[in-house]
Amino acid sequence: MPKGSGGRIRGIVAGRGRVYEALKARMGKTRAAKIANAGKTHEDRSRMARKAARTRKAKGK
Repeated sequence: MPKGSGGRIRGIVAGRGRVYEALKARMGKTRAAKIANAGKTHEDRSRMARKAARTRKAKGK
């Protein structure tokens, strides 16, 4: 994290900062923020993760 940032990312739901940081490098700030903020509950996020795994498997990664 850059010096002086305080560790808080504006506009990202609490507890989702690591997800945002991981995605930001691959897809840019806006798209990463949309994904990181999606899924307010654990169940929603699990569903998203399973869908992503199926997508990766289908693409042969």
